[in-house]
Amino acid sequence: MQQQIDTWIRELIRWFGFVPNRDLSGWILLIIAVITGLIVDVVVTQSVRFVNRKRPSQVVGFLKKYVRTAFWVFVPSLFFLLATNLQSARFIRRHPVADKTAEILFLVAATWLIIQLLKVAELILVRQYDTTQDINLSQRKFVTQVRFVRRFVVFVIFIISGALLLVSFQGSRKVGLSVLTSAGVVSVLIGFAAQKTLSNLLAGIQIAFTQQIRLDDAVVVENEWGRIEEINLTTVVVRLWDRRRLILPITYFVENPFQNWTRSDASITGAILFYLDYNVPVNKVREKARELAEADPLWNRDVFAVQVTDTTPTSLLLRILVSAADAPSAFDLRCHLREALIVFLREEYPQSLPQTRVQIGGLLHSDPDQLTGPSPQT
Repeated sequence: MQQQIDTWIRELIRWFGFVPNRDLSGWILLIIAVITGLIVDVVVTQSVRFVNRKRPSQVVGFLKKYVRTAFWVFVPSLFFLLATNLQSARFIRRHPVADKTAEILFLVAATWLIIQLLKVAELILVRQYDTTQDINLSQRKFVTQVRFVRRFVVFVIFIISGALLLVSFQGSRKVGLSVLTSAGVVSVLIGFAAQKTLSNLLAGIQIAFTQQIRLDDAVVVENEWGRIEEINLTTVVVRLWDRRRLILPITYFVENPFQNWTRSDASITGAILFYLDYNVPVNKVREKARELAEADPLWNRDVFAVQVTDTTPTSLLLRILVSAADAPSAFDLRCHLREALIVFLREEYPQSLPQTRVQIGGLLHSDPDQLTGPSPQT
């Protein structure tokens, strides 16, 4: 009975990966390796925390937010891998299951850590740039390029990691090696092109460096006004004026015409249209519009014009042009001037507002209240 129990215990230990030999068994070494990795995690984390308390740093905050979890997985996996590769230790018998587990765990943890470090590097590079202002064209250009390059590198890392993962298995080793060779890469790219993935990727590279769009650009697409919120490898997210999100394939901005209101200059000219009666004193309206524009801080003093641009049988079209630093400012400026001019015309020149004229018995009347006598019968 005792011999049978000993046999079961040895078989169980063998299933875990190692067979006890001499003074130390392999599974104890693995446990020690993992515990050592966790101790290193604790020491490094506490050291960084101590330094951050003495000299607070935004970089440490980025590392804590994005890298800490991946680092806690990576270090034990590294020690686990080292423990399984102690070939010179005669008292340890290696086992394929433990070796394979160590390789896969280390590959996944290393990939995760590298991706998170790239995210931190991106944040460090762009942290001093303000992309919320339309006038910061060069800054938004740099941020757009950095983010796209980071996403592209992450994509390549996923491809390489996936190939290495396939290589680690005997049955799929040929597939993994083919992906890592040039012929395999070409075949993979052809497969992606069949699904329009390659075309999207190439369009993203073109947009990142030709700067047809940048982050926070004001654009008009599909008859909708909005701002570029995200530029991914295959899609672009446009945040519309009413906070909806319009998601478009990135090739849309290469193959279709669209309006970019902040392509080279964020300033924009807005038009205010009034349909007024022929009695309107255009010069008085021009003077009042100039006064209102000069008093409004949103006007950038580049463009101002008041012109009669069209006529109809019953009214004329008065157009006022004003410019502002960006599209939202131009919209607000137009609303301010429109409201103030309506009040001005209603109080000072009410006869300038649109009127309907009716001719009865050879007399022309423009105000129904001035008509005397009974109402005309039809």
